[in-house]
Amino acid sequence: MFIQTESTPNPATLKFLPGQSVLDVGTADFPTVEAAAGSPLATRIFAVSGVAGVFFGNDFVTVTKTDDVEWDHIKPAILGAVMEHFQSGQPVMGEGQTQASGHAEHSGEDSEIVDQIKELLDSRVRPAVAQDGGDITFHGFDRGIVYLHMQGACAGCPSSTLTLKMGIENLLRHYIPEVVEVRPVAV
Repeated sequence: MFIQTESTPNPATLKFLPGQSVLDVGTADFPTVEAAAGSPLATRIFAVSGVAGVFFGNDFVTVTKTDDVEWDHIKPAILGAVMEHFQSGQPVMGEGQTQASGHAEHSGEDSEIVDQIKELLDSRVRPAVAQDGGDITFHGFDRGIVYLHMQGACAGCPSSTLTLKMGIENLLRHYIPEVVEVRPVAV
């Protein structure tokens, strides 16, 4: 098994490509070791000292490290953990665990606007940020303000504010006049 790695715009995050499917649908975010309890793969990766977060996409695993370690020191152990997992035949997600489709539910008077926001995120934004090892999902819409949740490489990325303000906010405002601002949320 050959696992490729790619750098991301976030220097604390590295993208691992095992050359096979990680999740069939959706994404899974594990910002803490406790959150990883439902995933044998995430648990195995968190066993590596210096791992701060794990995120799964369709064909990749994104790992965020703590500030006090260097990639040169922990990358081989993470590669080993990912390889061991896929060779073990264990599932990526534990029994009864589900991955998220991403977007929060929204109903009410703005549901038509929210549907447009989600469609633009799914068609224009999420594929681009997945290439960088992350995901951005809809969290809420209130009085013209769109709230988005940043995951994987996007969470804590130095360029995430620029991505939100110059990229996503401009895109949404162009297509949906009711949108006046985009803000990140921590979940």
